Amino acid sequence: MDKKIIIDTNVVLRYLLKDHQEFYAKSEELFKSAISGKAKLYILQSVVAEVVYVLLKLYKVDKDTIVDTLLKLLSLKGVEVQDYEQTMSALEIFRSRNLDFVDCILCAYSKRYKVFSFDNKLNNCDIK
Repeated sequence: MDKKIIIDTNVVLRYLLKDHQEFYAKSEELFKSAISGKAKLYILQSVVAEVVYVLLKLYKVDKDTIVDTLLKLLSLKGVEVQDYEQTMSALEIFRSRNLDFVDCILCAYSKRYKVFSFDNKLNNCDIK
C-alpha cells in the first residue's frame, strides 16, 4: 500500500483506551495492519495535541503515562507522525515542564526557528 491513511484523534483514543469494543477492534486492526506493513498510518501533530488534551483533561491520565504511551505509539512500525523530531521533543518537554502541550510544540520548534510570543514562559524555553 503506497497511500498513507491519516487517522483522527478518536481512532487513536479508542485504540489506547479500549473503551468502545467495536471501535477498539477497528482501530486495533488498523494499527496491526500498519505494524505488519500492509498500511501506513499518518498522525498529524494537531491530532497528537488533541489526544494529549483529552487524556489529560477528560480522562485524568497523568503526564508520564501520556508521554510514555504516545512515545511508544508514535514509534510503531508503519506509523508516521507529522514533524516527528519536534513532536517527540514536545512530548519530552511536556513531561518535565508546566506548559500546555501546544506550548511544548512551540518550544520544540524553537530549536530550529525563532518563536515569538507574548507568553514569557514560551519565550524562555531554553531548550536549545
